[in-house]
Amino acid sequence: MTSGLRKVVFFILLLGVAYGAYQYMIKPANSDLAGKKAQIEKKLAKLAEFEKATVAAKDLSKQLEQLEEAIEFFESKLPPKSEIHKVLEQVTVIAQKQGLKPKTIRTLKKKDNSGYIEQPLKMELVGDFNSFYSFLLELEKLPRIMKIRELKLDKQTKDEGQIAADFIVSIFFQNKTG
Repeated sequence: MTSGLRKVVFFILLLGVAYGAYQYMIKPANSDLAGKKAQIEKKLAKLAEFEKATVAAKDLSKQLEQLEEAIEFFESKLPPKSEIHKVLEQVTVIAQKQGLKPKTIRTLKKKDNSGYIEQPLKMELVGDFNSFYSFLLELEKLPRIMKIRELKLDKQTKDEGQIAADFIVSIFFQNKTG
């Protein structure tokens, strides 16, 4: 064998070894590396989702705390059922203190809801309009939840500034006895 032929055979063998090394070592390693990179990307995407979910869960926990505080606040505004007579007394005392004459005060059928009781009172008051306005302001200052509905004001024809007020005031109580 001549030296030129040896060099060509050696060169071809060298190319064959390089090609074999590429096909059987480098190419599988590259595909394995690409697969692992894809797995890492998927895991990073899931991690980002979990981080978002964690932030959302913290926000939900904060909102839940705020809702619990709001419920606590409104429950503090609802007196126990056993204090119905005290609230009725307060309302009539406020009306009399403002110079209003109660024509009638009737308790209507109470509405029992989950968590609270609504006790409607039908009231008819006669007196000065400014006194009635002051009565409403005093009712608003009471530390409990009340609602006035079906308010009807009639002007008294014989006295200037005098009115007859016919309305229903609903007083809300806790549904628990205590």
